[in-house]
Amino acid sequence: MYVPKESQPKQGGSAAKARDGEKGGKRKIVAQNKKARHDYAIVDTYEAGLVLTGTEVKSLREGRTSLTDGFVQIDRGEAWLHNAHIPEYHQGSWTNHSARRKRKLLLHREEIDKLEAKAQETGHTIVPLALYFKDGRAKAEIALARGKKEYDKRQTLREKQDRRESDRAIAAAKRRQRGA
Repeated sequence: MYVPKESQPKQGGSAAKARDGEKGGKRKIVAQNKKARHDYAIVDTYEAGLVLTGTEVKSLREGRTSLTDGFVQIDRGEAWLHNAHIPEYHQGSWTNHSARRKRKLLLHREEIDKLEAKAQETGHTIVPLALYFKDGRAKAEIALARGKKEYDKRQTLREKQDRRESDRAIAAAKRRQRGA
């Protein structure tokens, strides 16, 4: 007897969730742009697919990529990732890619329109935060960001340092309690 796929019971587990299109698939991070989080105040983040060639995917899987100088630009209704350095695949031949070519980002039309409108406001830009693989597909986490002033950067560093010192003090107090 034939039973339609929709009426079959679903399998449990995270792999089934990822297959069914639900959120929560595993992320294998390839590169992060820590400088962007330091230089910019993140307003909103988006997940975008990447259009890549075969050698780019193989090079990404080796994990030798950099997003430090990267930025996103919207041109004629399409989002493009510029200056992301994905090195040439060392076992590639004449089919290899150029390391800093612009790469198309896959986003929904509403997201592109919203990003374009916000990016044209003074002080806003779109920066890549991370490149990762999610369920075998290359993804980029991009963010609408506002540039920080120098005093904002110093304040952020001071808060981070204070948080670290308080965590150390708490850990030391717990160690003393256990040892006593």
